[in-house]
Amino acid sequence: MTDTPPPPYVGPSRVFSGMQPTNGLHLGNYLGALKRFVELEQDDFEHRIYCVVDLHAITVRQDPEALRGNVREVAAAFLAAGIDPKRSIVFAQSSVTAHVELGWIFNCTARIGWLNRMTQFKEKAGKDRENASVGLYGYPVLQAADILAYKGTHVPVGEDQKQHLELSRDIAQKFNNDFDAPAFFPQPEPLIGGPAARVMSLRDGARKMSKSDPSDQSRINLADDPDAIAQKFRRATTDPHPLPETEDGLEGRAEVDNLVGIYAALADISKARVLSEWGGKGFGAFKPALADLAIARLGPVAAEMRRYMAEPAEVDRILADGGERAAAIAAPVLADVRRLVGLWAR
Repeated sequence: MTDTPPPPYVGPSRVFSGMQPTNGLHLGNYLGALKRFVELEQDDFEHRIYCVVDLHAITVRQDPEALRGNVREVAAAFLAAGIDPKRSIVFAQSSVTAHVELGWIFNCTARIGWLNRMTQFKEKAGKDRENASVGLYGYPVLQAADILAYKGTHVPVGEDQKQHLELSRDIAQKFNNDFDAPAFFPQPEPLIGGPAARVMSLRDGARKMSKSDPSDQSRINLADDPDAIAQKFRRATTDPHPLPETEDGLEGRAEVDNLVGIYAALADISKARVLSEWGGKGFGAFKPALADLAIARLGPVAAEMRRYMAEPAEVDRILADGGERAAAIAAPVLADVRRLVGLWAR
């Protein structure tokens, strides 16, 4: 090893991101992923590739029929949020076998010590880690394959996925070094931005908004009607003090910071702008305004989701077309990987 940095990757800029096919999408999925994906359609990337990661879903037990339905539902959410399937690629992960093949090759590239440092495995496996699947342990390696099968250069991710993306960068660099191809794989860059990069529970500002939370009051579901949305924001945990006038005043007020971030993201403004309007005012006025804003933004998305779910053949057609287009991008990458590694030619 020398201290000379490898030459930079020279190739097209490509966005890649994925979402697990879990039933019950919520506001965190919309602000943290779907809305960001739509915004990226305005940027100059050669490809924007969005994947429903059903292979990742089976790291825990799934009902097969429900899983297939959930894939369709998440794809419908992509489309309903405003992703144009002609400008971007929307597909199911399992329809492109390059993910699995490259995932195995990366299993032989990544180091056990790297995976042992992954905090999400420890959180998801909990005290029963000896009974967790090998797939759950190796999840981040497959995630690296998802990105690098397309030589993805930019990855919209939440704060909780930064560690996994850093692993993807480590795997890419080690592969390039191991096989004397210093600029073969890019070092994918995270796209983390916006005032609601991580949406927290409405009941506990220290916990991420999640469908697995036993309290339905902790989240705004995309399927919630206006009355439910208004009620949940009205009951959201805050404190007895008025909203601060500057962002410094959000320090130590996690629940308040969360609501301000949600408002800012829905309104496409900064937290500072929200506080310039609402600073010094009470939650009795702010919460209804936030609910009205959420209803206005989420209502059309929910209606479009229902329309797509009523036309499953159309969603399936878009997924099939996306799978073919994704496979065409991944095929030459995987062919070069096989050649570099020395695998038998097909």
